[in-house]
Amino acid sequence: MSHSFLRESKLYIVYGGNKYRIYTTTAISFSQTFAEDSYPVKTLHDQSKMLEGSTITKANEANFSFTVPLTVEKDESIVLDLLSDLVDNEQLKSFDMYVQTGSSTFKVESAVITEGAFTFQPQDQFKVELTGQGTKLSRVGDESYTIPGSAQSESATRTPLLIYPVVTLDSLSMNSLLGASLRISTNIEWTPYETLQSSLSVTNSSNAMFPSTYTISGRTISGELRQYQTDNNITQFDDFSTNSNLTIKAVKVGNASSDNGFFQININPASYTARLQTGSVYLQSYDFTSTDNTALGTRITQYS
Repeated sequence: MSHSFLRESKLYIVYGGNKYRIYTTTAISFSQTFAEDSYPVKTLHDQSKMLEGSTITKANEANFSFTVPLTVEKDESIVLDLLSDLVDNEQLKSFDMYVQTGSSTFKVESAVITEGAFTFQPQDQFKVELTGQGTKLSRVGDESYTIPGSAQSESATRTPLLIYPVVTLDSLSMNSLLGASLRISTNIEWTPYETLQSSLSVTNSSNAMFPSTYTISGRTISGELRQYQTDNNITQFDDFSTNSNLTIKAVKVGNASSDNGFFQININPASYTARLQTGSVYLQSYDFTSTDNTALGTRITQYS
């Protein structure tokens, strides 16, 4: 008997007939549960049956998450493409996700990325944390399973990137930045898929009812900017705006702040509120959100 270790797992994305190897940290998770419906079994003639019976005929949506370090070579740019724009009548870009372990190959079918979280920390490796959902999780084979799709070429090297944030927000002083965060989120609701006729034919997990379609209920681009309070920005701590122009760049350590940046996103118009944070050092925090969430892909003007 041998154990499978998460650090040995390989993640693949199959989209548009192409297969991409995605290098991640060990922060990979995926799961799916079944929905249980209970019903009373106590009757007028038999009051001793206090416990409830249950039926299991359908599965909840599959959930997954993984963290991708963004590299100089940009081989992982496909994940940002899947995160950003909508296609086909306001739907997210759908793909199949495969995780290959030391003894199994798992598949998440019709997966969509619903959230991407970026953290811009000075002198820190640039990463994106991705979460999403799919219709069905299954074991499709062992470690020798051949994942379908045309394998896309990989760079000969993978160079991690240390970055620092550069932010412009209208005419405000954005120096002395402690860090920034950015979150692109899509809220989806799965369409009810249980029918009486289908439920009667369910005998086990192989023929259970799985979700298939969803609708998007909303999208948000939001985040936070944090900076040290200095003599130059002390008047900004109680500021707010509902129509600002915000640009966030991740600039490679060693490059000037005037550099175009390894990653850049422009949010215009943006709404923000500023607040004071007290501690051993006075800080200012700006909570922002986009007021126009269309065409997210065109907002990311770097990283392609």
